[in-house]
Amino acid sequence: MALGPIMLGLEGAELTAQERELLGHPLVGGVILFTRNYQSLAQVAALTAAIHALRRPRLLVAVDHEGGRVQRFRDGFTRLPPVRRLGEIYDQDRMRAKQLARVTGWLMAAELRAVGVDLSFAPVLDLDHGVSGIIGDRAFHHEPESVADLAHAYVNGMQKAGMEAVGKHFPGHGGIAADSHLELPVDPRPLAMLETADLLAFERMVHYGLAALMPAHVVYPAVDEQPAGFSARWLKGILRQRLEFQGVIFSDDLDMAGAHAAGSPPERASAALAAGCDMVLACNDRRAAVAIVDHLRYAPDPVTQARLIRLHGRGHPTVERLHHNPAWQRAVRLVHDYDAFPLLEMDI
Repeated sequence: MALGPIMLGLEGAELTAQERELLGHPLVGGVILFTRNYQSLAQVAALTAAIHALRRPRLLVAVDHEGGRVQRFRDGFTRLPPVRRLGEIYDQDRMRAKQLARVTGWLMAAELRAVGVDLSFAPVLDLDHGVSGIIGDRAFHHEPESVADLAHAYVNGMQKAGMEAVGKHFPGHGGIAADSHLELPVDPRPLAMLETADLLAFERMVHYGLAALMPAHVVYPAVDEQPAGFSARWLKGILRQRLEFQGVIFSDDLDMAGAHAAGSPPERASAALAAGCDMVLACNDRRAAVAIVDHLRYAPDPVTQARLIRLHGRGHPTVERLHHNPAWQRAVRLVHDYDAFPLLEMDI
């Protein structure tokens, strides 16, 4: 059975009978986990194992685990600082900041891989323009080249731990105050301005071989009247053709207010896929998710399948084995206090 184009959220810490049936539907290709799905390391490892056992190829399991404000699993996991801290260090010592970014990306991914999670929707590639509360310290820096430099190192660390990266929110959510979770933001800047600022960090990461991207539920009316995640001009024209991106395009959550302009849940999913997304997210509204599964019309695409299969996590150390790894122990100490420990011994 191929991986379908829908990624769903779950209700609790264990799979229900309804969820097992739903995840067996050929249109489903993945699961996104939230804090409501987490109780302990052992529990979430059992949950991911149960999800992976349902299908072949196994369903993708993802989570938002950036650090700072956005870290779904906390007890038993290292508390990761917001990545802005790396940007602050970068302004003082670029080499150290990049080494720290690599260690942090490795630690985040290694801990998730130890409990069976395939993907973290990270890193954020938005610029911190100082106006967006929803982005803010989730961004590495306000300069695009600095963001790309730090993100490249961070992604290298993730890949070392067996996880591919998902950059977000293309082409940039940091230039406006509105929060797409609550409303549909509008960014009036022309394409030429975006190309020399926000879009540049994404372009750099595409050329570094980034495996996946997530577009923003933001309208850029100087480019297209549709939000980026529903815009064929942004996804097929600029991202695929001009930037030559070959990886997976995930929609942002279709339950967010910024997506509602595209119509009913099935209409949103259809519009996002038609615009160029490979997989759509339906995270928090079970009724909407079921409607999408029941009504979406979709023909599997071999190219999309190849892209999605690439995102399965590699390697799966147990939590116990990871915690006995001296590299993990050193990384935890370092991330707890970036300034207290030397980097010379870090072999990650």
